Amino acid sequence: MRSSIILALIAGSSLAAASPITKRDTPTAIDYNAPPGGDITILNYALTLEYLEREFYRQGLANYTQAQFVAAGFPDPFYANLKEIYYDEQLLIHNLKTHISTLTGALGTAAVHEAKYSFPSTDVKSFLALSSVLEGVGISAYLGAAAEIANKTYLTVAGSILTVESRHSSYIRTALKQSPFPKPFDTPLDFNQVYSLAAQFITGFAPGDPALPFKAFPPLMLEATQYPYTAGSSPVTFSHAQKNAITASLITADTPVYAVFFSGLDTYYVEVRTTMGDSGDFKIDMIPAGGDGMLPPTGQGCKVSNENTISGVGVLEVNPVGWRDGVFKE
Repeated sequence: MRSSIILALIAGSSLAAASPITKRDTPTAIDYNAPPGGDITILNYALTLEYLEREFYRQGLANYTQAQFVAAGFPDPFYANLKEIYYDEQLLIHNLKTHISTLTGALGTAAVHEAKYSFPSTDVKSFLALSSVLEGVGISAYLGAAAEIANKTYLTVAGSILTVESRHSSYIRTALKQSPFPKPFDTPLDFNQVYSLAAQFITGFAPGDPALPFKAFPPLMLEATQYPYTAGSSPVTFSHAQKNAITASLITADTPVYAVFFSGLDTYYVEVRTTMGDSGDFKIDMIPAGGDGMLPPTGQGCKVSNENTISGVGVLEVNPVGWRDGVFKE
C-alpha cells in the first residue's frame, strides 16, 4: 500500500552501531515542547493551517468546474463532496476562533487573521495531489501538537478536528487510487516541521497580526523522476542541498549529513553522499525498507531536532518493496 513518507536533512556525527530503526517516542526522534503562549499559540497555529486549507479549496472549486473533474476521471458526486470538505474547513475556523476568544476574552487581538496564499496547482489532478498533501499535513500537525495542549477541552476539540481531517485524507487518497489507510499509525510532526511545509504556500501575513513563534527550515528540493518511489530500491537526489547548506553556513563540506525519513511512528536515518559535478546535490541510493541496514546516528546532537535540521520538510509517496506502478488495488 503506497504511503506518504515525510523527510528532512540533518547535520550529525558519524554512524555508530544501533538498532536499524528508532521509534518516534520522545526523546528518540523530536522533542515536543509547548510554544510560548501555550494554548493560545497552538490554537492560532491551528487556525493558520485551517485558513490555508479553506482558501486552497475555495480557489480549487472556483478554478475547476464539475465538468472538468468528471473529464479528469472523478465522476459525481466527487465535486459535491469536495464542497463538503470546503464547508468543513469553514466550520472548523469558526470553532477555533470561538475557543481562542474563550481563552483570551478578546478575539480581535488574540486570533490571527487570514494570510495571503499561492498554490501551484495547474489542473484538476495537480489540485487533488496537493489536496492529499495538505490533508496529510493537517493530520500530522494536530497529532504532533496534541501532547502540548494544556486545556483538556481544547484537546478534545483538536482530536475532533483530527479525525475529520483523517476522513478527508482517506477520501482524497482513494480518489487518487492510493491506499486510504497506508500505515497503522499516522506521523506526528512538531510545530517547525509543519510550519515549514505550510510556509511555502504563504505569501504574506495580515498587518498587525501577532507573529507565530515558529521558523521555516530551508526548503527541501527533490530531483524530478519519472518513476514512482519504491522502498528498498529507489534512489533520492536532494537538489543543491549541500551547496545551499554550505552557503547558509549550516554545514561545511566535511559535515556528515543524514536523510531522515518519518513513517508513522518510526524514523529512519540514511547517510547521504555528494554527487559528482558542481551542482552541490546530496543523494541516497535507496529509500529504506523496514530499516534494513540503515543505522540511526547516535551520540549527542545526532537525533533529528530543530537545531540540526538543515533542509526540510518534504513529502514522498512511496510504494512498498516490490511495487512499481503506485496504484492501490482494492
